[in-house]
Amino acid sequence: MLGSTHGTLTTDSRRARVLACDERPGPAVHGRPADAGDRDVSGRPLYAEVPDLDRFFRPGSVAVIGASDAEGRPNTGVTRQLVGWAERVGARLHPVHPTRTAVFGIPCCPSVADLPEQVDLAVLLVADPLPVIQELAEAKVKFAVAFASGFAETGAEGAAAQGRLAAAVARSGIRLLGPNTNLNAFEHFRDDLEGPAIALITQSGHQGRPVFALQELGVRLSHWAPTGNEADLETADFLSYFAERPEVGAIACYVEGLKDGRAFLLAADRAARRGVPVVAVKVGRTEAGARTAATHTGKLTGADEVVDAAMRQYGVIRVAGLDELQDTAALLARARPPRAEGVVVYAISGGTGAHVADLATTAGLRLPELSAARQAELHQWIPEYLNVANPVDNGGHPVGDRRGRKIIDALLDDPEVGVLICPITGPFPPLSDRLVRDLVDAAEQTDKLVCVVWGSPVGTEPAYRDVLLGSSRVATFRTVGNCLTAVRAYLGHHRFAAAYRSPFDEAPRTLSPSSRKAKMLMRPGQQLSEHAAKQLLRAYGIRVPREQLVTSAAAAVRAAGLVGYPVVMKASGERIAHKTELGLVKVGLTSASQVRDAYRELTDVARYEGVDLDGVLVCQLVEQGVEMVVGVTHDELFGPTVTVGLGGVLVEVLRDVAVRVPPFGEEQARDMLAELRGRPLLDGVRGRPPADLDALVEVVLRVQRMALELGDDLAELDINPLVVLPWGQGAVALDALAVCR
Repeated sequence: MLGSTHGTLTTDSRRARVLACDERPGPAVHGRPADAGDRDVSGRPLYAEVPDLDRFFRPGSVAVIGASDAEGRPNTGVTRQLVGWAERVGARLHPVHPTRTAVFGIPCCPSVADLPEQVDLAVLLVADPLPVIQELAEAKVKFAVAFASGFAETGAEGAAAQGRLAAAVARSGIRLLGPNTNLNAFEHFRDDLEGPAIALITQSGHQGRPVFALQELGVRLSHWAPTGNEADLETADFLSYFAERPEVGAIACYVEGLKDGRAFLLAADRAARRGVPVVAVKVGRTEAGARTAATHTGKLTGADEVVDAAMRQYGVIRVAGLDELQDTAALLARARPPRAEGVVVYAISGGTGAHVADLATTAGLRLPELSAARQAELHQWIPEYLNVANPVDNGGHPVGDRRGRKIIDALLDDPEVGVLICPITGPFPPLSDRLVRDLVDAAEQTDKLVCVVWGSPVGTEPAYRDVLLGSSRVATFRTVGNCLTAVRAYLGHHRFAAAYRSPFDEAPRTLSPSSRKAKMLMRPGQQLSEHAAKQLLRAYGIRVPREQLVTSAAAAVRAAGLVGYPVVMKASGERIAHKTELGLVKVGLTSASQVRDAYRELTDVARYEGVDLDGVLVCQLVEQGVEMVVGVTHDELFGPTVTVGLGGVLVEVLRDVAVRVPPFGEEQARDMLAELRGRPLLDGVRGRPPADLDALVEVVLRVQRMALELGDDLAELDINPLVVLPWGQGAVALDALAVCR
């Protein structure tokens, strides 16, 4: 395929030119970083460190500070649960209390200094954990848990107290869970369940209850990390740790806010490298949700569109509710990789099949039409007048005899079918019982996914409770919506995992010569003029129109002759953001007299508006092309973010944009374009030629390089419009705004 901006330069070779200033190591082995010490151009690590939390979840010894067995005391119930948990995990428990000699019959130590051995974990049942931290450090305790509340979730004063606690923990070398956490890490995990497990991370313990309850339906849970306010240990730490655990098949998260956006992405990257699915509910889609999350755990929720894009970038599956979280995580933990992406809907009612097929198609699932030969085979057992193309309607009666199993086997035998979904709207023994048994038996003998939606609101039927929930091979759901959400996530995860290349593998390790030129153009704390902003773009090889900056009418006429008529004239100054609205742009000037008049008018308007100019730009007129916007902003969680979308004067109205967090490669840049509602404009509409997509992708990659290398020095960059010319002709940045920190 030919490139666009540079004649016959191919896409691959042009990308090499963009990145040629940077010597890169080879790609990391899938699932394992090549060098965990690698750092990017700003010195930040490119791979997540995995904390050793084995002794947190399976300690050899535990100290309970503030232990109690006095009835009616809050600490008594907590101590009782910890005693039972310690027995289950085989840990020696040491109560600590200054006035008690024994707690629940266990000898009690008066202080931390009197512990009979070095303990792995200390549980702090005290109102203020800060004074205890130094004592624990002197006793060489590895981990601590603080249940106390009244910290960052309460406002500024509490945040200051949490800051002091975090600083003390950092000095001590202890790893702390909390404060404002709970007992969820010390729950009773069933040890009689087999298969891959779900590991659970929550910032609100109550919100993890539905997932934890999956154990009662036969789904294995291995860990629960209730992170609370995350003064030290955070969601990212547990995400990295769980991704390395061989028993973990999926990680389920309830996230109110993130302590460190980059740490979260590094942890998600580790999970993606390992092929471990991560499913998350993330609070903060609305202002009300974000505000409530802040009062609960004191976390930043972040701009939701950036959070959403960042999660997609690293394969984190974001779901809306706890019911979706439990169903999707359970399916992803236990289902084998798909053999095909086609979905077949099999029902005993034409209405049910049509309804579910409609919902499945709307959800983005592919329902392939079964071949004529397959349909003829099905009609051996299903009446000719019923539809078997997909969805498949059997009419009801065949499920009650030997025909039912033959139909299921034929559907699962189809090479285009990877998932069979059977909605059972309600129990109708004996047909439903026979259908359920046939589905379970078939699932045991296939490597394809069999999903059953048991629609009865009762849920006490033996076909459901005993047969469906007793199968580890059938994925059982109570609603069609949750089934389709989970199946879409299942297919999407395996598609993503098969093609995943870590964005961090593509991050530049050394600064380019462009960065040195760019830094010379930066003006700390100032907005650059359009002329200076375009110089910044030129430093990174982004094409701008032929133009000259002039300070007199005569110079403007000479510049127009050099640039070539027709021309555009624009006022250029540091504080001009919206030139068109102020009347500081003149378009389509074709003569020297028009240029002279335009110069005088522009400078008069600038004086009237009180705008300081560094001159007037005389620019080449570029007419043919699609107007886009490419920019850089700073997110409070993730740092620099790159945006691309439809540009021009309607950009703020249309808001048709896609976002990514650097670093990312060409594939992600192309995915950004695919997300735009206006994407067909780039393919050519109403007789217009297709736009130069390669050139647009190249600009996006150069802008993200600029964002990475300039870092916090570049507060904002807005290229609008970037005119993408017809295929093979490149892209031109007609205007640019840059703000320096």
